[in-house]
Amino acid sequence: FEPFSFKKIRLFIFINRYILYLITYRGYCLGTLIKLENISFGYSPEKPILKNLNLELNKNEKVALMGENGSGKTTLFHIIMGLLKIDKGNIYLFDKLMKEEKDFREYRPKIGLLFQDSDDQLFSPTVIDDVAFGPLNLGFKGDEAKKIAIETLKKLKIEHLTERITYKLSGGEKRMVALATILAMAPKVLLLDEPTNGVDENHLELLIDFLQNTNLSYIVISHDKNFLKQVTDKEMLLDNGKIN
Repeated sequence: FEPFSFKKIRLFIFINRYILYLITYRGYCLGTLIKLENISFGYSPEKPILKNLNLELNKNEKVALMGENGSGKTTLFHIIMGLLKIDKGNIYLFDKLMKEEKDFREYRPKIGLLFQDSDDQLFSPTVIDDVAFGPLNLGFKGDEAKKIAIETLKKLKIEHLTERITYKLSGGEKRMVALATILAMAPKVLLLDEPTNGVDENHLELLIDFLQNTNLSYIVISHDKNFLKQVTDKEMLLDNGKIN
């Protein structure tokens, strides 16, 4: 009996150390990725947009966020990123309560936000410069950042755009390059705001293929129900300031 108990103790210790390794060095999160508790927000006190809203995103979830224009979907993404200050409630990112700006600064690199307009995300002369910009800011050297950028473009099957001038890209090309800029920073979660905006059929297929095969958790805003049906497994409706 004693040797068996000792083996169980050793196994328990090993498992706990391995879990700690996954969390510390591999970036795994065993709890909730994003959690909003009783969030209220308005651009003016007279017109609240979000009212005691609750939301959770867990590992391996692919969520569609739906709602009418002006219902606050983009606002909600900006709140998650700490770009807007809430009036009331709590925001948890990777199980940590966000109390002030420095908390958001620590966790923003783990959340990739795709803006509604790709031109707001692309500002470098060439595609490779845009995609390498994130890794450079994370501390990678020039050659390392360029390698990450090229690998990211290959992952999205758009490596042929590597040396293209950014402002000359089509709408669909810009959308995929904008996605590459956030993936190059190795986020754990994606927030995708109308990712099909201006996307032609060929690039839409590339986008769908990536989302169907990625292990990343994400929330995607879109009015395209056919697209959402193909890339999400859960729906949330933002209506009258709350998630239903």
